[in-house]
Amino acid sequence: MAKEITPQGQDYSQWYNDLVLKAGLAEHSAVKGCMVIKPYGYAIWEKMKEILDKKFKETGHVNAAFPLFIPKNFLSKEAAHVDGFAKECAVVTHYRLKNDPNGGGIVVDPEAKLEEELIVRPTSETIIWSTYKNWINSYRDLPLLINQWANVVRWEMRTRLFLRTTEFFWQEGHTAHETAQEAQVETQKMLDIYASFMYDYMAVPVIKGVKSAGERFAGAVDTYTLEGLMQDGKALQMGTSHFLGQNFAKAFEVKFKNKKNNDEYVWATSWGVSTRLMGALIMSHSDDEGLVLPPRLAPLQVVIIPICTTEQQLYNIKSHLSEFIDFCNNENITYKIDSDLKSSAGWKFAEYEMKGVPIRLALGGRDMDNGTIEIVRRDTREKKTIPFVALNNYVKKLLIEIQENLLYRATLRRDDGTHDVASWQEFTDILENKGGFIRAFWDGTQETEDKVKELTKATIRCIPLDQEEEVGIDPLSGKPANIKVLYAKAY
Repeated sequence: MAKEITPQGQDYSQWYNDLVLKAGLAEHSAVKGCMVIKPYGYAIWEKMKEILDKKFKETGHVNAAFPLFIPKNFLSKEAAHVDGFAKECAVVTHYRLKNDPNGGGIVVDPEAKLEEELIVRPTSETIIWSTYKNWINSYRDLPLLINQWANVVRWEMRTRLFLRTTEFFWQEGHTAHETAQEAQVETQKMLDIYASFMYDYMAVPVIKGVKSAGERFAGAVDTYTLEGLMQDGKALQMGTSHFLGQNFAKAFEVKFKNKKNNDEYVWATSWGVSTRLMGALIMSHSDDEGLVLPPRLAPLQVVIIPICTTEQQLYNIKSHLSEFIDFCNNENITYKIDSDLKSSAGWKFAEYEMKGVPIRLALGGRDMDNGTIEIVRRDTREKKTIPFVALNNYVKKLLIEIQENLLYRATLRRDDGTHDVASWQEFTDILENKGGFIRAFWDGTQETEDKVKELTKATIRCIPLDQEEEVGIDPLSGKPANIKVLYAKAY
């Protein structure tokens, strides 16, 4: 089965597409640019949702649902917002079809034209803030901390499964606050929640930073981002948190009575992650044999392959495993005994390796006689034979070790892939020959940012939050600079 995957070193893009398809995560749909997320892929996304949803609720957020359709005039109320999304919007103009009397099949009924065209939701700021106007009257109504899990549509010209599709799933938080400081605290808090999820569950070490003005979310005052470095040396924006200031409040006249009974505009944030996280998970850890999943997000953490050919032998093996199964249930370790007698053990090994199951166990009659069991870890593919009586504790510790090892490997790769440069020659050499993050001084001008992108296709991924005060020279413009940024080619 592994031979069906194009090696990373041969064609990384094709390797990624092959893996998504062969591991049963997703496939292309009949609608160009859209995808079908298959059960195994959706099980991973469900685990992500469950964990994040719990984190949101622990910090006082609640879920709601808002319409898929947005009146076109709403989008035009915030000028920067409409400029940012206009080219990606799908527009509904009619509400009925009919049979063509001239035999042309099903056609749009020209008499069913909408009085006002509707935008299929590319993001929900406008429809939500038009609603908040009715919900917010006094400072007592604040803060308003709302999240929704939804699908959105952005008409992409070049699509790739999970990373960039016309329709995708995400969550989007939209909060309203009494003061700018409260909103800024919220923006940072949600960025930290995302970062902890990416480190602790995805085993992906991200860089926290703020976007340059040229890369900022349309309609935001500041956009904070989490940037990951994939195995091919390209960056991936994995999540964003936006301080929106009062832009949307002013656009939709969302005011509140303060403690002095004066009218004020509320302060806003929005923040989100999407099924793009699935792409990040795949590209951060997987190899030429298939998917590699961190145990904390794997739908199936342990798979057991009985080495047998008859129902009686299978029964004996299951009976032998009963204490281990009780242990897994008590420890909330997800497992499966593959009882299919039609497929060979070798085929099953390749199947579960492709699906990235963290631990594989194999047990046959000879193992039971010897009091042993074979165990293979997916991250290193190391195989061991251990005493059966040690299995419970060994599996529990190994799941922790695999999770930690994946984060360690990804952190090492990110650090090795981050290069400090001082000259333009060094900048272009590293970008072409090594890839990764390039850390360099930036003179702060849009002109320089645009010129770098034009010459190299690299963009400013972020201005890292954890940098010290320094002065230097911009490698392209030669001008003095006191800001260091991360450049990279990106998805």
